[in-house]
Amino acid sequence: MLIEKSAMAGTLESSDAQVTVEPAEGLELNIQSSVLNQYGHQIKATILETLNRLEVTAGKVTVIDKGALDCTLKARVECAVFRSCGKSESNIPWGGVIND
Repeated sequence: MLIEKSAMAGTLESSDAQVTVEPAEGLELNIQSSVLNQYGHQIKATILETLNRLEVTAGKVTVIDKGALDCTLKARVECAVFRSCGKSESNIPWGGVIND
């Protein structure tokens, strides 16, 4: 999928994450988290796996994590990407059905 415009999903509430995607030349990932030292590798792996599954190869992805579970991170990244290319307006199969 191609990130066509800036889009956001999620909140800054506890146990959630706010994900923002923007068009860019390469793939740029910026993660802010209060638990980055403990779970940074897992957070990054979850985000990159979700982007890979959605076939996103370029874009700036900013994640502000407030202790979100992996399933929440996946949902927020997926929603932000879908919003950025207008796919959230159609009847899409949420939750990993695409490219499984």
